[in-house]
Amino acid sequence: MTQAAFETPIDDTGEALAGPWRQPRQMLHAQVYDSHASIHDDATAQKLGFKGGTIEGPTHFSQFAPLCERLWGKEWFETGCISAHYRNAAFEGEDVQAILDKPVAGARHTTIRMVKRDGTEVLRGTASVGRDAPASALDVRLTELKPLADPVILRDISVGMTTKTQAAQMDHEQIMGELYPFSLAQKLEVITEPSPYYRPGGGSPWGKPIIPLEMLSVLFQYLSKQDGLPVRGPVVGLFADQEIRLIEGPLFVGEPYRIERKVVALSGSKRTESMWVRSEAYDATGRLVATMLLNSATLKDSYAPYAQEYAALYPAR
Repeated sequence: MTQAAFETPIDDTGEALAGPWRQPRQMLHAQVYDSHASIHDDATAQKLGFKGGTIEGPTHFSQFAPLCERLWGKEWFETGCISAHYRNAAFEGEDVQAILDKPVAGARHTTIRMVKRDGTEVLRGTASVGRDAPASALDVRLTELKPLADPVILRDISVGMTTKTQAAQMDHEQIMGELYPFSLAQKLEVITEPSPYYRPGGGSPWGKPIIPLEMLSVLFQYLSKQDGLPVRGPVVGLFADQEIRLIEGPLFVGEPYRIERKVVALSGSKRTESMWVRSEAYDATGRLVATMLLNSATLKDSYAPYAQEYAALYPAR
């Protein structure tokens, strides 16, 4: 018997659906990135000007799942998409709320945002269902990017670079490596919006447990450090933009997938150099089942020889 997907209380304001205030848990204190602690480690984050280790962006996607399921039902798990620009970091112990603007009748695309108690926006973007949905927030953002000028950390990266195919699978008790030093079972103990669909015997409509949207990011990134893309380092990076799109979903716990990646854009800011990578997941039959677009922004200040190498590369600047 199929059970309800979520028991999350949802406030319908007439114009929007709002989830409850939540305090997402930080599970990446022990993350190792380029053989050193990551932006999710308090000490590392504080050295770079943050008040502490940040909550990883896709953790917030879970709070939107009940809102999207309320709007689109089972189809959300099969062809849903969240596309978001991360605007401000959230930290453990802070309250955050997911808000989804109600689309016009029959529309399959709408805007989303997440806010803190003081109104600070954590993220802003779009949610949609269907393979024919309008352009997502990041589809639009890609057309507006300023090209990366004077690269140092990413000077050996070019748009169009691809990586070798990697095999990835997520079992319930499987620790997902140095980047994600925890298991799905451990995540489900603290996930903000639990669902029986994520657990064995939970009565999902597909007859087996599915991988939560936020954990698809983990699946896509599981072996990403083996890509061999020539990024200078060691550096500390963060997720600045992210989109997860289901095409033939959901993806299932314990099933094998094949992951392929391609660099689709390079951009930058005063503090960062950014590499935009689109990852594709294929199932055992060869079907494309999901994609992820990720802007990994590397912090210039975290690369020790940045100033020296910049001066050598661009002496006339």
